[in-house]
Amino acid sequence: MIRATKIVATLGPASSSPETLERMLAAGTNVVRVNFSHGSAAEHTATVRLVREIAQRLGRDIGVLADLQGPKIRVGKFADGRITLAVGDRFTFDIECELGDQQRVGLDYKELVDDVRVGDTLLLNDGRLIMRVDRVGRTTIECTVTQGGVLSDRKGINRQGGGLTAPALTAKDMDDLKTAVAFEADFIAVSFPKNAPDMYMARELMRAAGGHCLMIAKIERFEAIGNLEEILKASDGIMVARGDLAVEVGDAAVPALQKRMIRMAREFNKFAITATQMMESMIESPVPTRAEVSDVANAVLDGTDAVMLSAETAAGKYPVETIESMARICTEADRSQSVKLDSEFLNRTFSRIDQSIAMSALFVAHHLSIKAIVALTQSGSTALWMSRFDSGVPIYALTPEERSRRRMTLYREVHPVLLQYKSVEGAALLIEAEERLVAAGLVSKGDRIIITIGEPIGKSGGTNTMKIVTVGEHC
Repeated sequence: MIRATKIVATLGPASSSPETLERMLAAGTNVVRVNFSHGSAAEHTATVRLVREIAQRLGRDIGVLADLQGPKIRVGKFADGRITLAVGDRFTFDIECELGDQQRVGLDYKELVDDVRVGDTLLLNDGRLIMRVDRVGRTTIECTVTQGGVLSDRKGINRQGGGLTAPALTAKDMDDLKTAVAFEADFIAVSFPKNAPDMYMARELMRAAGGHCLMIAKIERFEAIGNLEEILKASDGIMVARGDLAVEVGDAAVPALQKRMIRMAREFNKFAITATQMMESMIESPVPTRAEVSDVANAVLDGTDAVMLSAETAAGKYPVETIESMARICTEADRSQSVKLDSEFLNRTFSRIDQSIAMSALFVAHHLSIKAIVALTQSGSTALWMSRFDSGVPIYALTPEERSRRRMTLYREVHPVLLQYKSVEGAALLIEAEERLVAAGLVSKGDRIIITIGEPIGKSGGTNTMKIVTVGEHC
């Protein structure tokens, strides 16, 4: 069975060598994530160049996701690197403090003193430490520790319930966005957007830099939940960023939110990535825990397009083994997906011809013995629409456009295939497509397949024809 759910692997020190990268791609990575929270522009550019060289050698289409750091609210540095706080300790955040000690520390986000009020709860280091705000001064925030632990340099701060006014795009993000456009990233992830204008601004900056990237909104702020519909409309896809989101809304609320966000993304014809601590134990262990196996499988059953690995592949001891494990889990979960196309099509209307053709192909595939759906596409839109419903049938998207193939590496159930059009005449092109799929071992002579195509050939958004054919009848 060809795996429907895609795997995003974050690059870092553990995956920096050409040998490891090649093994990671061969193990099942579909998209690599470049994390702009670490590393320099030159390092990221060199890494992407290496990934594409290896992908070309392997004959694979690999997408590149550039993840902007965003306004991560962090404490400053400590004189000794870290401190340990106990319940009941008094602690002060001081925007004028240069090196922290046992009683105080500085802030890189000085506007925090304007965003918090007495009685607010602050969560530090992903919620491992909790403090109650007792007093807010002009330059200080005085707190009492309600859950103790270790606090070290540059750890993050969240206000429970959200409400921080930091903009989604910092000056660093704007520079990094230009770098991502320069190395031709396929996707750009915007951290901490609160609303649609945050995403519109990011898209305009990307276009101004000359880019053609798909824009992903990372849902990790409390405010973003209430604005989810408008954010989806302003984005090409979303990332369920469960780490910071759990800190802001509470960890118990995240599973239901994950299901809701993935469902809404599919309804709006957007893609979804599920991220954060999916295989966390494999940073140190060669095998996942049973809980992690269930977490990944449940994300697949929720309908996510992709599952993402972070520190597991960026800094872990077993990056290749982690991808292999995740691929096995996804494949098994894909196999158990129930197909409910008839009920999902009820009360749905389609205003575009190409979208109607895409839906017709799914419906026919569900009711006939169809081996594969083959979409001859320029932009990949037809394949995206098909992938919003679970048909249980692989979708092979054939196109000569490299940019479109790399975009489709993130779409559930869609498998991009290079097809150089030797002919623009319909019948000859269909034969060419069949031969390409047979040569790749994706279909066999005698298989019944559905082909969607647009006439005239090569026009983006022009899919207007569906054909049911038996492979080899014309060969």
